Amino acid sequence: MGEDVGKDRWERMDWWGVVLDAPDVGVLARFYSELRGWPIWKQDENDAALDLGEGVAYLSIQRNPDYVRPVWPAEKGSQQMMLHLDFQVTDLAGETARAVALGAELPEFQPQEDVRVLLDPAGHPFCLYT
Repeated sequence: MGEDVGKDRWERMDWWGVVLDAPDVGVLARFYSELRGWPIWKQDENDAALDLGEGVAYLSIQRNPDYVRPVWPAEKGSQQMMLHLDFQVTDLAGETARAVALGAELPEFQPQEDVRVLLDPAGHPFCLYT
């Protein structure tokens, strides 16, 4: 990382990201683009990358026709979530409602008052928190 600090972000060689599997790349890419305001940098039927706008991080979606939705809350013997994304917000109720309007699901089980666990259109859990 040392030699890349201070370089233009597009010239850096220390990029990192999170890749989510999904049965439909376009649906999930549009969801996170609209939820977070991140432009879709590239997209085809097999993968997409969202430009987070700063630094050298990205969110990518890859098509997996055999994708199995995780179960929330977790149940023994069912598909488990492998990771989840956390997003800090200032208006938890407002951003939760906006996420649902964009296609997220709000499960009944919510483990904390200052966090909302939601499911994206492919069923990946993600959290909004204050």
